[in-house]
Amino acid sequence: MTEMLFREDPYRRDAAARVLAHTVEGGVVLDATVFYPKGGGQPGDSGALEWDGKRLAIATAVKGEGNQIVLVPSEPLALPPIGCHLVQHLDWDRRHKHMRVHTALHLLSVAVPFGVTGGAISATHGRLDFDMPDAPEDRMALEEALNAFVEQDARVSDGWITEAELEAAPALVKTMAVKPPRGVGEIRLVRIGEETDWIDLQPCGGTHVARTGEIGALRLGKIEKKGRMSRRIYLHLDS
Repeated sequence: MTEMLFREDPYRRDAAARVLAHTVEGGVVLDATVFYPKGGGQPGDSGALEWDGKRLAIATAVKGEGNQIVLVPSEPLALPPIGCHLVQHLDWDRRHKHMRVHTALHLLSVAVPFGVTGGAISATHGRLDFDMPDAPEDRMALEEALNAFVEQDARVSDGWITEAELEAAPALVKTMAVKPPRGVGEIRLVRIGEETDWIDLQPCGGTHVARTGEIGALRLGKIEKKGRMSRRIYLHLDS
């Protein structure tokens, strides 16, 4: 099992760890990691591992067997030996942009009140696919609504809900294509706003900024027709 340090503190950039295993594909499994593994439309983190004067660049992180997280090297170089103690360094600039975009997409799911059928995140922009027949009529009003959420500087926090509680509140699940995991006991919820006055509340395993003001100015991008009942909306960070 890999301890998910990014879950406890998404702002942590470096951490000591011990190598638990190597995968047959050449990946590294640590006992604890700051690297977020690819999932939920959010890319896996990149960075580097350092030990005994050596350095290994990490291209991405993916989910492994059970609760393991596998760090994938950028090149097929010698891996840190099993049992080795090392220090991991996150590519923070890239991760922080992912956090800003991910939180912005939660706001987009509020501003566009239709079911979400897909999504993707990059360091410059993100997109959501909506189960909706027509494009929004007023692009400017939509962009203004998104930036108004940002300017509120609302708090972003997380909590946990049981599967039974989630079953009793199906409206929390906005994403139609990917359902929250079952059989894990509790499911993580991300809340934007306060407990009794929230803007958004939905299951999510990704990393987010602490307040919406940290996202910065947002710019609405292309709105594409992907099918009779599907519209893809792109959202860009201004910087």
